[in-house]
Amino acid sequence: MYKFKYFLAITLFAFSFISFSVDLSKPRARDLGVPFDGTPGEHNAITDVAGVEVGYATLIEDKVAGTTTSAVRTGVTAIHPRGKSANDPVFAGWFPLNGNGDMTGTHWIDESGWLEGPVVITNTHSVGVVRDAVIDWQSRHGGFANTEWSLPVVAETYDGYLNDINGFHVEKRHAFQALDTAKSGPVAEGNVGGGVGMMCYEFKCGTGTSSRVIAAKHGGFTVGVLVQANHGLRYQLQIAGVPIGRMITENAPWSKGDDLGNEVGSIIIVVATDAPLLPHQLKRLARRAAMGLARTGSVAGNGSGDIFIAFSTSALGAYKTKGVSQISMLSNDSINPIFRATVQAVEEAIINAIVAGETMSGVEGHRVFQIPHDRLKHGLAQYNRLNKSENAK
Repeated sequence: MYKFKYFLAITLFAFSFISFSVDLSKPRARDLGVPFDGTPGEHNAITDVAGVEVGYATLIEDKVAGTTTSAVRTGVTAIHPRGKSANDPVFAGWFPLNGNGDMTGTHWIDESGWLEGPVVITNTHSVGVVRDAVIDWQSRHGGFANTEWSLPVVAETYDGYLNDINGFHVEKRHAFQALDTAKSGPVAEGNVGGGVGMMCYEFKCGTGTSSRVIAAKHGGFTVGVLVQANHGLRYQLQIAGVPIGRMITENAPWSKGDDLGNEVGSIIIVVATDAPLLPHQLKRLARRAAMGLARTGSVAGNGSGDIFIAFSTSALGAYKTKGVSQISMLSNDSINPIFRATVQAVEEAIINAIVAGETMSGVEGHRVFQIPHDRLKHGLAQYNRLNKSENAK
């Protein structure tokens, strides 16, 4: 999370757009011929884990107030582990690969092993209002799992290069909208929800998702991932093992395409599964997200906030305030296929976020460019890594 302050002193065109819809028409990494290991689920999304729902509030707006213009490029992403109508906690674990970031509610996850509500992601300076909004939303929708209080999980990445982050444009109503509109099925990527103003490897980036279905002989479980990606320098980027970031060096805001300085930015990774895992196993799963991140080139630099959370939807009805719950646990000796699926899905979710990102301008005339799809394909072809199947466009 690269933190800096600046003052806005630029006049932009007057334009206002606040969206709660999603665009599912953009190509994904596989559509461009990027090869990946593993078998994705129906939607190749976190929602392939039954019950998981994702919702967005997308804020893109330019306001002229006197001589100062505010460029709003931000939003909120909400993930309900069992859907928005459920009030049944899930086992969870989390892992901070590098702590220059924030995810609230994690101490209680460590202590209790439970995730007692949604996972919500926004920008760095909107964590407080979104956290309060989640508590308010829960109180209006069936109360809290423990009937009295809530410690919501709200995470962030920094969008201040494009967004007027100190204008505090995210309001409670935006968090409500993300929570209320969450649904299963296909999930939009790129400049949506909390990912609106984000960039990674100095390309426009944002939200990405992917999933893996594990072979029946290994349990037939599903692993789904959603990322809010805002990390890395250009030269670091690798796609399918190809050093794409060293091939496309122009329009790199921080490094100008060279190895200059420390990594900046952050990434939040949410891993969902239906495998019967206990909290200590889910913490292990969250750690494996780091290996998927590393496959894309990140080194989790000092200025990067890389925080991951994993949950399992398997223990339905296990949360009780009294008595004994009967639960199942996958043996540790059987967990490797789930580790592998997590690494694969994280890698693809990040690349999907990059492919889906669209060129965007923001505060102080800052502009972040989409990765050129044709040059990405050319680079893969140079290394004989381009998938030329009929599914690749």
